[in-house]
Amino acid sequence: MSSYRSFRDLDWGLLAIALTIASIGILQIYSATHDIAIWGSAWWKQVLYVAIGLALMWFIASIDYHTLLGQVPILYVITVLLLVVVLVSGKSIAGARRWIQLPGFLFQVSEFAKLMIILLVARFLTELRRDTLEVRELLKLGALVAVPWVLVQREPDLGTSLTYLPVLAVGVFLAGLRARYIIISAVLLVGVGWISYHHVLADYQRERIVSFLNPELDPRGSGYQVVQSKIAIGSGGMWGRGVTQGSQTQLRFLPVPHTDFVFATFGEEHGFVGVVVVLILYFWLLMQIVQNAQTAPDRAGMYICMGVASLLLFHLLVNIGMVVGLMPVTGIPLPLMSSGGSNMLSTFLMLGLVNNVRLRRFVN
Repeated sequence: MSSYRSFRDLDWGLLAIALTIASIGILQIYSATHDIAIWGSAWWKQVLYVAIGLALMWFIASIDYHTLLGQVPILYVITVLLLVVVLVSGKSIAGARRWIQLPGFLFQVSEFAKLMIILLVARFLTELRRDTLEVRELLKLGALVAVPWVLVQREPDLGTSLTYLPVLAVGVFLAGLRARYIIISAVLLVGVGWISYHHVLADYQRERIVSFLNPELDPRGSGYQVVQSKIAIGSGGMWGRGVTQGSQTQLRFLPVPHTDFVFATFGEEHGFVGVVVVLILYFWLLMQIVQNAQTAPDRAGMYICMGVASLLLFHLLVNIGMVVGLMPVTGIPLPLMSSGGSNMLSTFLMLGLVNNVRLRRFVN
């Protein structure tokens, strides 16, 4: 396949939607941080991350995804070793050790581990070559995913570790998990959740769950962000207050408005109409990815695309649910809109995997 044909056959609709959402995010980051010295550079850094993300997207799309699947064991070992390095000597911010310090950039390994999880699940399920998934295989795949999950949880980074689970869940569902195994898995998941709440989660994580159930119990403490977020969205009304005009955002009632709660600041300044437009764009983005899964040349390509779709959908549901008080505060960013380099680059890499599958949909 020639380079011209490959370039032409990219999913330009997917790319256009992603860039539109990213541009909206850059505008909102500027609006939320333009008069704060410590965050004043956030918007142009986001522009830089998008530019680098586009280059990485094309790079990973140019490598046959079958070649990437063949390197999964090596990628798995490298990812696990890097996560161990983070725990041992990573940079700590606000009590969390999640980053490796690079010149001018904080490298968050857990974000890039998402790509490895997607490729791992795709390779494992493709090699089964049968219509149903047995318990032994499910346990083996679950154990492989559990290793990076536990390491990320220990940072602690509950939000990012949770994003690995929908990739696993959608993969095994598409592989043909029997109904009784689904019921057993659901029961085990409830049990693990109960044990995690009482014996694994840190105090601040349990406080977030309590504040989610009733944020008004501590409106100046653990429930502060949710309360202020709901006020911000409500004050936006139908058309919003306008760029740089949101009271909750501009008067700093809403903490770090350009990262996890960027959707709340957007809702305040662009109102119900703006929120609906952005939600339509996200829906369109997900449908483009699902369409590429349907036209994938093999099961591996289908698993890759659906893994990306499930992970992005999980991000959307949890982040938007969080800012409107329907989900606990977990620190999961909004894809393509929240400020942050690692998440932006990993998102474009995932879109690169989708384009990778698309470029080879006519290859025998």
